[in-house]
Amino acid sequence: MKRPMRTVNMEPGFAKKSTRAFVCGGMAGSLVLHEKGWLGHKETVLHTGEGPIWSVRWRDRLIAWANDLGVKIYDTLSQSRITFIDRPPDSPRADLFKSTLHWQDNSTLLIAWADHIKVARVRARPRTANSPANLPPLLVEITAVFKLDCMIAGIVPHPLASPTCAIHPSVNTSAPHSRPASVSGRSTPSTHNTAASAPLASPALTTFLVLAYTTPDTSFLTEVTEDRAQQKRQAAERPELRIISRAGEELSADLLSIQGFEKWTCNDYVLAAIDEGGSEGYVVLSPKDLVVVKPRDKRDHIAWLVERERYEEALDEMEHLGADEAGQGEGEGTINAAEIGQRYIEHLVAEGNFAKAAKLCPKVCGQDAKRWEDWIFVFAQKRQMQTIIPYVPTESPKLGHLVYEMVLAYFLTHDRHALLQTIKTWPKGIYDISAVIVAVQSELDKAPSTSTTARTAPEAAILMECLAELYTMNRQPGKALPYFLRLRRPNVFDLIREHNLFTAVQDQVLLLVEFDQEVMENRRKEGQDVDDSQSAAIQLLVDHTHSIPIGRVVQQLQGRPYYLFLYLDALFKRDPYLASDFADSQVKLCAEYAPPRLIDFLRASNYYSLERAYNVCKERDLVPEMVFLLGRMGNNKQALTLIIERLGDVNRAIDFAKEQNDDDLWEDLLKYSETRPTFIRGLLENVGAEIDPIRLIRRIKNGLEIPGLKEALIKILHDFNLQISLLDGCQTILEGDCTDFARRLQRDQSSGYFLAGKTLCPICSKPLQRFPQSLVLLFLCRHVVHASCCSGGDNLPHQPGHGLAGLGLTGGRSLSGKIAFTAVVRAKIEQGCPVCHKKDEGDRT
Repeated sequence: MKRPMRTVNMEPGFAKKSTRAFVCGGMAGSLVLHEKGWLGHKETVLHTGEGPIWSVRWRDRLIAWANDLGVKIYDTLSQSRITFIDRPPDSPRADLFKSTLHWQDNSTLLIAWADHIKVARVRARPRTANSPANLPPLLVEITAVFKLDCMIAGIVPHPLASPTCAIHPSVNTSAPHSRPASVSGRSTPSTHNTAASAPLASPALTTFLVLAYTTPDTSFLTEVTEDRAQQKRQAAERPELRIISRAGEELSADLLSIQGFEKWTCNDYVLAAIDEGGSEGYVVLSPKDLVVVKPRDKRDHIAWLVERERYEEALDEMEHLGADEAGQGEGEGTINAAEIGQRYIEHLVAEGNFAKAAKLCPKVCGQDAKRWEDWIFVFAQKRQMQTIIPYVPTESPKLGHLVYEMVLAYFLTHDRHALLQTIKTWPKGIYDISAVIVAVQSELDKAPSTSTTARTAPEAAILMECLAELYTMNRQPGKALPYFLRLRRPNVFDLIREHNLFTAVQDQVLLLVEFDQEVMENRRKEGQDVDDSQSAAIQLLVDHTHSIPIGRVVQQLQGRPYYLFLYLDALFKRDPYLASDFADSQVKLCAEYAPPRLIDFLRASNYYSLERAYNVCKERDLVPEMVFLLGRMGNNKQALTLIIERLGDVNRAIDFAKEQNDDDLWEDLLKYSETRPTFIRGLLENVGAEIDPIRLIRRIKNGLEIPGLKEALIKILHDFNLQISLLDGCQTILEGDCTDFARRLQRDQSSGYFLAGKTLCPICSKPLQRFPQSLVLLFLCRHVVHASCCSGGDNLPHQPGHGLAGLGLTGGRSLSGKIAFTAVVRAKIEQGCPVCHKKDEGDRT
């Protein structure tokens, strides 16, 4: 270029277009369009002669530029200038306060000059029949004009935002401030063209981001003064970034910390929009600084809350941040949720609000074990362990042993119930169990305690339960067992089974059974239905006789006969042989504690002494048991005498006689019944195959009055008639069934046999049908074989006539001929069906 350029702007998509066009202008006052052609760059002067070109902006098909007189817009498509927008009236010199042009979109141009803002809209010119042909296709109208109380060093559109969101430079740490708007605005239609028209495109709703420059002195707006002091250049004010709404309202303002701002004029600043990967961003340029400007976001609001110690609000805001927002601003000086929470807890602890501080710890500390431990130690130093303990994590994260042991030590001193609950609920590996056992044992040694639950001090009972749990967790169940037994805990049986502690209870059988009986008694008091035979202790002793010898158990239970009875009874139910050595004792115990069950035991067992058992029953006058024992000893007559004289039960006497199956016993019963009408009637009513009723009737003495004799005799006759009728009916049914089965057998054996074309002989496995057709035999067992496969089948005579009917051949024979030939074949076949013969040989083998 021959002259210095003041402004240059490239066509949209410069890098992708072959024309590589750009437009430039400067102090020469010419606006030149440079395009690349075949023979080099072509220059086209778009405008000249109206003073220096201060700025130019190219958007789509439109080029806008500003000179001393105003702003002009050129349409590259129609190659015509479409409008001229003059400078604001009474505006200062153009070289002191430059104009700023910015295309908001393809049809909206923002013009800032001195203290004025104009919004120009480009529209398509409507065509009418009377319209001159030489008019440009586009027209421009001014949609808004604003006057500010400052000079404008730069202007860009800014998206609409909520009232709480302001603009701030990233280098400025001051909070946003707002002030009453000092903006006068008016929205007027363009004086250049008032015809109705349509916009090229609907603009997006935005506000204006303005770089405001406040002049130190306005004397230059008046005539030149003779006063040298007034002519001296004054120090400039800090530049400001202001957001101006479309209604002309100032929404926010931020002072910029620019190095050397006192020396810079309005023309020394530049405001430009930049693209930061899809987010809005701006830069402010000065001769010494470059300031990056970003919209204020929630993180800035959070930082502002933190500065004012409003930590709770800051944490709430952090929780509502999205993943993308939370990841922004990572770097030096940024504050994250953990840091805010840390400060908040410090603030609460300093104020003495320990409960709220403890409640906040899970949210703040999260998975940071070191931070957890630090705060727990702080609470311990402040003697506020009770407030932090409910929030102490046991996993994710897992803290050091010392922290958990410190918590247990606090409970051991202040709340032993909580100690027990904590031991039960906490995982095993997070603290040193042995160290805790030593501490608890030391406290237990100081507490008064006895071996019985009723007299155990409550504190000692809790400590013993703690030790039992700790020993169990430490894989020392043998050491835990004494505490469980002293505490009468029902889970002692599960403990014994789970850890195979049967050997450990060999010498504590009585204590174990007593404990179980106390538990069952307590259940009875609570209204539960409890059976002593379901005793867990007894069942445990019976299930593990190989580990807990029976003799040792019996020896320990000798002083408690009822417990011994329960044990021996359970043994007998499991296996009668197990209690065989103590059968005599079991007879005595059963007679004492369960007389109704004694007869069943006497019947089932063979290991007791009959004489001793009889004496036991005789002492307690157990007549049915005595009768049974006398019967087993062979003294049937004495047993029958007991039934008749002591029980007077004819049915029992009859049953006893049937069991013994002794004719002499029946004779004694009949002889005894001769003088007792009740027995005679009972015998008549229950007579059966064992005794002939005539034999009994003949023994009845003349004149003996027997109540119900007639009915008894009628019953005997009716029973005999019924028996005869039943026998006749059974005979008829049997004969009918035999006849039916015989007919079915004859029909099945003599009926025809379906023979498929591929049926094989079960002996030689060759087809039964073949040519020439050989003789085939069908036996009554329904087996079909070749005659040659049978024993003696080779010597059979030739069959007269043609082949067998039904085998695909024709011909016929007389019935007599068939019978004769069948008789010859039957005589020749020695062993009958070869298939059945082979099966019989296999069965014998």
